[in-house]
Amino acid sequence: MNVAGDWLDHPGTQALMQALEAAGHQALLVGGCVRNALLREPVSDIDLATDATPQTVSDLAEAAGFKVVPTGIDHGTVTVIARGKPHEVTTFRRDVETDGRRAVVAYSTDIAEDARRRDFTMNALYADRHGTVIDPLGGLPDLQARRVRFVGDPETRIREDYLRILRFFRFHAAYGDPEQGIDPDGLAACAALAEGLDGISRERIHAELRKLLSARDPAPAVAAMSRAGVLARVLPGADPCALAPLVHLEGAHLDAGHPPRWLRRLAVLGGDTSDLRLSRAEARDLAALHAAIGSTDTPAALGWRLGEDLATDAILARAASFGTPPPQDWRAEARRGATARFPVTAADLMPGLQGEILGARLQALEARWLASDLTLSREALLKGA
Repeated sequence: MNVAGDWLDHPGTQALMQALEAAGHQALLVGGCVRNALLREPVSDIDLATDATPQTVSDLAEAAGFKVVPTGIDHGTVTVIARGKPHEVTTFRRDVETDGRRAVVAYSTDIAEDARRRDFTMNALYADRHGTVIDPLGGLPDLQARRVRFVGDPETRIREDYLRILRFFRFHAAYGDPEQGIDPDGLAACAALAEGLDGISRERIHAELRKLLSARDPAPAVAAMSRAGVLARVLPGADPCALAPLVHLEGAHLDAGHPPRWLRRLAVLGGDTSDLRLSRAEARDLAALHAAIGSTDTPAALGWRLGEDLATDAILARAASFGTPPPQDWRAEARRGATARFPVTAADLMPGLQGEILGARLQALEARWLASDLTLSREALLKGA
């Protein structure tokens, strides 16, 4: 079996692989680029595996005129910028010692040893520069069946890095076949070892959760997480029940130009997000969404308060949470609100009103305007003001 595509034919990729091979080393594409190409999914990052040491890779790459950045030198990885294209090049490795968060590795010249330390069988696929696929562990049938399965014993793989619990559910959401369900052995291992997530940094958990909720349909994977006790570990108090309705509403009301917004999905899960490393903007938007879900604001009022994009999130999240359809013409109404301008200014009330009294009156008039669904005119609002 072969992979193909512009990503493989890139002159920088081909030149780097040929430089390694000309010096007597193996140079193999590995992981996501091979997996995605076989699934006809977009290929972005290019990872290479080689039996050359990082120093040898660096020397050969620099001799070929490429820029080398020691991005992960402690783990045997250097990034080579070849003709404008970054490539992560990692020496074949085998695990010597792991503590559930990081591994001590030794270099290897054996592709099978390198494959056995990878997380899932669909990520243990390699290809040479001609596109010929190399499958040391028999992972190709799993990939073709869209079956996310740990390499070897699931509990052993998880104990090497407990973040693999979340990666298991994320990969199922991204690549798994929802019809055949989640791998039972992997699910059992995740449930048994969920406590290990307590030792993983919040930054890493945030990154995985963000990727999971950005999948086309994360609802089945998140439901499985909940049954396994994993969701409660990362989002205490979260309830997955509204997620599937939200994904359905997204498909029914949003076109392909609106990719999944992970924060909208996080909002309907609820739960305690205080341990997630949300940015200030994310925390602000999430709080606004939670408030909007529990409010009775019209779509136009939400558009004015939140802007069109966040109002869209709020309207869909509220509909999913309460099991009701969105209001009629909600998108046009949210857009109307987002472009509206409150017709009264402070100058309209001055000099008769000043300071706190002025501010309170403006707030009261704004509340009347919102209650009218943004229809009251300046004259109507100022009458009796």
